[in-house]
Amino acid sequence: MQNSDGHIRITPTTPVIGAEVENFEMSGTMNQTQFDHIHDALMTHQVLFFRDQEMTLEQHKEFARQFGDLHIHPGIPGPDGHPDVIQIHADATSTRIAGEDWHSDVSCDDEPPMGSILHMHTVPESGGDTLFASMYAAYEALSEPMQTMLRGLTARHSGEAAYRGRYDYRDVDDTDYDYPNNDHPVVRTHPVTKRKGLFVNRIFTTHINGVSAAESDALLQFLFNHIQKPEFQVRFRWQPGSVAFWDNRAVQHYAIWDYFPETRSGFRVTVAGDRPYSDR
Repeated sequence: MQNSDGHIRITPTTPVIGAEVENFEMSGTMNQTQFDHIHDALMTHQVLFFRDQEMTLEQHKEFARQFGDLHIHPGIPGPDGHPDVIQIHADATSTRIAGEDWHSDVSCDDEPPMGSILHMHTVPESGGDTLFASMYAAYEALSEPMQTMLRGLTARHSGEAAYRGRYDYRDVDDTDYDYPNNDHPVVRTHPVTKRKGLFVNRIFTTHINGVSAAESDALLQFLFNHIQKPEFQVRFRWQPGSVAFWDNRAVQHYAIWDYFPETRSGFRVTVAGDRPYSDR
């Protein structure tokens, strides 16, 4: 389906993070003006929400490719023929779900993903919301001395700690898997906006380098608690056909599992990114 020449409408969800996108079909073909509008909105609002979207897996991937190469998850196999797609699914047989704590997707990679695009086709009658938090806002809310200290630090992001045995419930035998482990700046400079944001998270970050274990534990616990403040967040209620497109370089998210035993199901396509850096 071809997108019309009508103006895409962007409506901020909160003053800090998030925006609803209307008058746009993700399954259609974007012209340069439309791409620029969506890209600029993502850079400004960090996560974009779309409603009533119908698209095949190929159309989903084609939309994502316009923003970069597709990322292949190091632990979760995709549906047949689609190694670059992740099925997000929970039902009455599930013992855990993906994303059940604050994180930036696959931050353990040498070049963590640029962004993630999640399309939900089945949602519970209520519940199953996703929280998104702005790491720009979290960083900017810190005092200047804390900002200065953090800008000089790096932290270990461990795929081994996050993934080993995690997908047993999906019948994944990861005995021979080699999960990535990498060090990244605690404060990351966004390569497009040049804004600074915190880049540590509960799922992947195991320790801060160059300090004692006690100092690392205390500092990480402070940052993890700080990141969770509601004033940095937006909460998205899913409907069938809803899509969320978030910038992993600026955002963390948390999937709420409050709908058991109901079913919540969809597909995520992830856009490859770049190595985090800090200009201090």
